[in-house]
Amino acid sequence: MREKTLVNRIKIVYEGEEPIRLDKHLANLNLQELYSRSFIESLIAEDRILVNQIPVKKSYPLKEGDVIDLKLPPPPEHEVFAQDIPLDVVYEDDDLAVINKPAGMIVHPGHGNPDGTLVNAIMHRFGENLSTGRDPNRPGIVHRLDRGTSGLIIIAKNDRTQSLLNEMFAKRKIEKTYLAITSGIPDPAEDKIECNIARSLNNPRQMCVAKEGRWSLSYYKTVKYYHYFALVKIKLETGRMHQIRVQFADRNMPILGDLLYNTRRYVHSLMPQNMKRKATELLTTHLLRQALHAWRLQFIHPISGKKLDIFAPLPPDIEYTLNWLEQYFSIDTDSTPYNMKLEENIKW
Repeated sequence: MREKTLVNRIKIVYEGEEPIRLDKHLANLNLQELYSRSFIESLIAEDRILVNQIPVKKSYPLKEGDVIDLKLPPPPEHEVFAQDIPLDVVYEDDDLAVINKPAGMIVHPGHGNPDGTLVNAIMHRFGENLSTGRDPNRPGIVHRLDRGTSGLIIIAKNDRTQSLLNEMFAKRKIEKTYLAITSGIPDPAEDKIECNIARSLNNPRQMCVAKEGRWSLSYYKTVKYYHYFALVKIKLETGRMHQIRVQFADRNMPILGDLLYNTRRYVHSLMPQNMKRKATELLTTHLLRQALHAWRLQFIHPISGKKLDIFAPLPPDIEYTLNWLEQYFSIDTDSTPYNMKLEENIKW
């Protein structure tokens, strides 16, 4: 039996016939306020959870009639503010939302970027219906996309959902598929890339493949070939910082438009002299970021159990680039504008 006496206080009477550990019983209740085992343990350690008005250990065996008092800490105050920034919400329910993030938008405030971020936008769009998490600057944020990467990102509306999504990401139960345009032809056409990734000692903004670092794994499949370029689908098994960009650059097929891991000189080196001016025009006028798009998310909803399979259409700059490739570098004699809908039925 549960009684909520104050906004931040909860009283529970244990009515079970068999003894059970305190921490296990609280986790089994699936209370919105007790969103993870680690949070429950921290409350017990801070004497915020009492049994019969007495501090106890997490292993305390509850007996029938024991009264559990929970005094929850106040939610952290947001250090960021809401801004009315348009959002493309492609899925939403009571527990989570999926946003199609535009390229150029930073996910959360940081040094030198106090506003204009996805966090500012979702605070305006969802108000108090966001998880608090451990960082008041990142309400609702479960994972990230690089500033120059467009596509799907999941937003948690409460702490329980965020905790469950964090666990799903850790156990690789959320399938993420990206689309990218590479500078260079993948060889082989389909493969996995497995390596360790660490921060570069030469450039602190960059990550690099290293002997020691965090293990990473991606699978890719070439969707369409062009002369000197390719469109690939990529599935991530891990989610390291700049993972796709680093792995593909290390294999000499960096992402087109990536100013950090690719250069215009490298792109020029792939093509004949008479096409270099066209490439320069593309990269200075139309494609002003890496051609990388978080295209598809597949996962089981952590609360409802519903199977979600969500797509984000290609943004205009990548569509333009694919049509540009069709015009100037198509391998097919019958070149037609590229239509991403044709690829939705391609099995991995």
